Amino acid sequence: QVQLVESGGGLVQPGGSLRLSCLASGSFFSSWTMAWYRQAPGKQRELVATINRGRYTNYADSVKGRFTISRDNTKKMVYLQMNSLKPEDTAVYYCYADLRPGTMWGQGTQVTVSS
Repeated sequence: QVQLVESGGGLVQPGGSLRLSCLASGSFFSSWTMAWYRQAPGKQRELVATINRGRYTNYADSVKGRFTISRDNTKKMVYLQMNSLKPEDTAVYYCYADLRPGTMWGQGTQVTVSS
């Protein structure tokens, strides 16, 4: 049974930093493409960043240069380092796994950027 559990969300001031973590259970983690999505109130869920088995990364234009996705296959963890946070980054952030076949979502963690 695959599960994803996010942590690390919270309230931060504009310009601040947070690191989100996602702990995965199940076999074959190192082969999965992992991603972070976010959903702001009243908006559709959007892709933030992806990292594949070869550690190739891809980012939404809105977070390039500010966010960094990484993975630790030994610990079955995926991270999202978020720097220079803006109020528009406020959203629920979800961890996502492309299991091929199938997909899995975490329960989400709230990030609020506000002074």
